[in-house]
Amino acid sequence: MTPLPLLRIEIDGRPADAESLLHPATTAYGHFTAMQVRGGATRGLALHLERLRASTAELWERELDGERVRELIRHAIGDEYPDASVRVYVHCPDDTPTVMVTVRGPQQMAGTAQALQSVTYRRPAAHIKHLGGFGQAYYGQRARAAGFDDALLVEDAGTVLEGAVTNIGFLDDTGVVWPAGPSLAGITMQLLEPRLDAAGLPSRRDRVTLGGLGAYRAAFVTNSQGIAPVSRIDDTDFAVDEKLMERLGEIYAEVPWDAV
Repeated sequence: MTPLPLLRIEIDGRPADAESLLHPATTAYGHFTAMQVRGGATRGLALHLERLRASTAELWERELDGERVRELIRHAIGDEYPDASVRVYVHCPDDTPTVMVTVRGPQQMAGTAQALQSVTYRRPAAHIKHLGGFGQAYYGQRARAAGFDDALLVEDAGTVLEGAVTNIGFLDDTGVVWPAGPSLAGITMQLLEPRLDAAGLPSRRDRVTLGGLGAYRAAFVTNSQGIAPVSRIDDTDFAVDEKLMERLGEIYAEVPWDAV
């Protein structure tokens, strides 16, 4: 999905200018989180704030105040943009973390089934939503040029890890299987996973391989923009399980919205 034009950029609560944008524009060392805001609220706010806190501590051994981040998001969306796509970027140019908030129009993942092309690529420090995602963008572009919707990242042995910008889940006779391996724990996945068992969809982490895709009868992807079915991975076709997608949508719809 092509990002919508930027509506606002603020750095530490102030409008971005050439000077304050110099560091973000010239470094790929940092991290971020992405969220959909509706009515001034988002799903999984605490998870977003914890992601930012933990990554800041790991990258720079510095503290990041979650309440300050929350205030900066609130300030950036203001009264003008209660419905928006928001990203929060953290850099540390002078030994002190800075927070950049970008605001675009609201976006939602298209519900159409996706075809994914597998590529051998593992994101460095895969557990961090870090900047500098050239590999993901490169393989995603190549996949689209080949007629696919996006790339699926796998390790050398054909072990499935994650989508280029998504998590992927599979359905077999026992329930939902999330690939085990180095990957980013997406917020939407983190919100769905603990709710699946109670909804009658047992969930587990397990090794998934390209050679073993025939064991699964359906697949789907998740990210901050929502959930979508997968119709094909390379030459393996998946029937779209409408019942599964409807149930996943219902579970996700029940996740409470947190006021920013």
